Parts: sequence; structure tokens; C-alpha cells
Amino acid sequence: MFDAMPAASLIQIAVCVGLTALVALVTWATIRRDRHDGSRKDVYLAGGKLSWLFVAGSITLTNLSTDQLVGMNGNQMLLLAWWEIAGFVGLMILAFVFVPIYYRNNCTTVTELLEQRYGGRSIRTLIAGLFLAGNVLIYLPAALYSGSLFMRALFGEGVPLLAFATILAVISAAYAIFGGLRAVAVMDTWSGIGILGLAMLIVVLGLAAVDWDIVSGVPAERITMLGGPDSPIPWPTLLTGMIFIQIFYWSTNQNLTQKAMAAPTIREAQKGVMVAAIIRILIVPPIVVIPGVVAFKLFGVVGDKAYGMLVAEILPPWLSGAFAAMVAAAVITTFSAVLNSSVALYAVDFHEQFVGEVKNHWSLSAVVCTLLTVTAILLVPMYASATSIINLLQQLNGLTSMPILSAFIAGLLFRGVRAPAAIAGVVWGVALYGLFTFHLEPAGIVTLHYIHFMVVTLVTSVIAALAFNRFVLGGRATFAPRSAFAGRAGGVAG
Repeated sequence: MFDAMPAASLIQIAVCVGLTALVALVTWATIRRDRHDGSRKDVYLAGGKLSWLFVAGSITLTNLSTDQLVGMNGNQMLLLAWWEIAGFVGLMILAFVFVPIYYRNNCTTVTELLEQRYGGRSIRTLIAGLFLAGNVLIYLPAALYSGSLFMRALFGEGVPLLAFATILAVISAAYAIFGGLRAVAVMDTWSGIGILGLAMLIVVLGLAAVDWDIVSGVPAERITMLGGPDSPIPWPTLLTGMIFIQIFYWSTNQNLTQKAMAAPTIREAQKGVMVAAIIRILIVPPIVVIPGVVAFKLFGVVGDKAYGMLVAEILPPWLSGAFAAMVAAAVITTFSAVLNSSVALYAVDFHEQFVGEVKNHWSLSAVVCTLLTVTAILLVPMYASATSIINLLQQLNGLTSMPILSAFIAGLLFRGVRAPAAIAGVVWGVALYGLFTFHLEPAGIVTLHYIHFMVVTLVTSVIAALAFNRFVLGGRATFAPRSAFAGRAGGVAG
């Protein structure tokens, strides 16, 4: 097979493999002296020893995978940068609102906070189940699909998509199984330095390839930052659903918040989150949209293949191989981080509660990681028919994001709300958004943009929880947002 490959491709592969191995060696050298006791804090929170540097690196790279590099650039319009710009606000809320709450309540998973606020285990189990379902059905296979799509665009169409997906998944699982969150965070950070630098280089070289002009010959809707009614992000949605999407994603999503909960102190965690926010606002927006517009000028409408085609066009073989290694690292870190979070949710919220005590979380992690990795690989073909992977992900996330956020809002802003009431609100939200996504919107019955409808889902879910609490359970809720910052707070048993 290798005899038939051009020398350029062999150089790409050699550089890619070499740099991937180098990152692994540096990661191992950084963590090899760590002592492990097999506890949940050891495996899922890096022993509570992550410095601000690794908190920032892990948050950044867990988010910045090929979902963004491939998916956002695949839209080939500047407008998609709003997803990243708005993320700055979400990270600030995480740093100054949620980080203190999680630390003062000694949480390993975000769902533990719900049990403490509601005084009932049922809501914790439900939300953990929704997070797990989202990870298994959406985040894990989508990360593999978008990463594999990029690799195939870079190295050639002759290799099956599932072959790339399997390689990326196996390497990712190895980090999660043998190193836990500590290895994932360290690899995120070292890889992040390389991928952000090379991604900015792609922006510069791409602009140079079109004589620093991405305006002439490009339709106005592809370069505007004010989206019209038919665009992926109509500008009014920035004032409605966008902010709540960011609060959910950065502040209540186990995959991201877990990194902020792994620092030794609240202050150290906040420093890491703030650095991640600075990276989010200054570096990430241009790298996820400008290459897509450049690709439009060079190749026309090519969708999710835009980023890989541009990299293959403007970089010499050895440097494109280096970039392939960094993109592979982005996929690996995202996949392994979500894998570690998924195992944490299963181990802490299900296994310990319904199966039995876990004497060694490393052993349990190995088994669950293997099962989830195989499942994710098998689900990769499901995303092959998506017109735009990033828009598909945002719409699918809506099924659970706003209903889950409603449980946090009702629990943190009100006292006296029982767990069954919170469940009623979540069920209402999932049913309502599902009805909108799969029937009302396709049939033209409701024409509201899905980001706007997320606000409708959130508000009515909170109202449904409060109404169920009052009229079905006979409870009285008291508006008391300050109680959320008072440490452990028991609720009404439910």
C-alpha cells in the first residue's frame, strides 16, 4: 500500500505519527510521578491538583475539536463566530457564579449539586442519564466523524471514514483508561499550544492565498456578522437563546465543568477559566470562520470539506502533516475528555448508587471506556448524511440542554421545590422541544428559529416545575437565589 503512495503523503503521515507520539511522551513525562489511589477524585478530578494552566488548556481543547474547525468552517460564513464570541460570557458565568457553588458543595459531578439542592436523588439520576445519552449519541460519535472527515480530506479519499475513526477512538480511550483526567488535561494543554498556533497560521496563509481579500466576489450573507431571518444565527437570537445555550454548555455541562472542578482551590479554578475565556474571545473566533470563507473563494461551496481542502492546498506536506497531528490531538483530547466525564457520570451517579461500591475506579473506567468507545465508532456513519454538522449538533443539543438548565435554575433560584417537580419540568421541556424539532417546525406550524424556541422551552420548563410543585405536590417555592452560595443546602425530600 505504501509503495503506491506519493512521497508527499508519506511525509504527512510520518510527521503526523511522530508528533502524536511526541505529545504522548511529553504527557507521560508530566504525569508519571503522580500517585494514584483509585478514588473518584483521583480518576475523574485529577486528584484536585490541576493548576490554572491545565484547567485553561483542558477547557479550551475539550471544546475546540473538529466540530468547530470542520463544522463551523464548513458553513463558510463569518456569522458562525458568534458561537465562540458568546462563549466568553458563558465562561465568565462559570468562573464567578458556578465554580464557587460546585466547590462549596464538594461536587464530583454537576448532578450531585441537583441532589443537594432538591434533597431528592431522582432528579440527579434523570439528568445524569440525559448527559450520558447526549455523550454517547451526540458528542462522542460527532467528534470522531468530524475528525475523520478532516483526515480523509487531507490524506485522500481512499481510506474509509471508519478506519480513521477507529484509530482516533483507540488512542483517545488509551488516555482516558491509563491516565484519567490528569492525562487528558495535560495533553489538552500541550496540544492546544500547537493547534492554536497552527490554526492562526492557517488563517494568515489562507488570507495571503486570496490576496488578503475575503470580501470581493463573496455573497454578503457570508461575510456579514448580522444574520438575517433565514441565516443559521439571526441577530435577535443573540439576545435570547444564545446566552442560555452558553450558560448550559459552559456552566452545567459535565464535560466542561469537570475541568474547572479539578483545581486545588476556587481561585485557581477561576484563573484557569478566565484564561480560557480570553483565548475564546481573542483566538478562537477567527480560526473557526475565516478559513471557511477563504475556502469559498478558492473552491466554492464545499461544506464540511472546506477546512481539510484548504489545509491541503496552502500548506507544504511536512507542515500539513504537523497540522494533521494537532487536529488528531484535538479530536483525541475531546473524545477522551468526554469519555472520562461519561465514566464519571456512570460510576458516581449509577454504579455506586445502584450496583455497589467501587473499590478501584481505574478498573471500572477501563471497562466502561471500552464499551462507550465501541458504541461511538459504530454510530459514526449516522452523521455522514448531515448537511452541516455544527448546525445539526446545536439542534440535537436543544432536546436536552434547556430542560436540563431548567432543573438548575429552579433548584438554585428557589427553595422548597421538590425533585419530582424538577423532573416534571425536564420532561415537559424534552417533549416540547422534540415536538417543535420533529413536527411543528418541519410542518411550518411554528416558524420560530430554534435558538429563539430554546428560550420558550427553558421558561416553560421552569414554570412547569413550579406549577407541578404547587398544584400536584402541594409545595410552596420561595425565591431565594442567595441560598445557592451558602454551601451544602438540603431541600425537600422527593
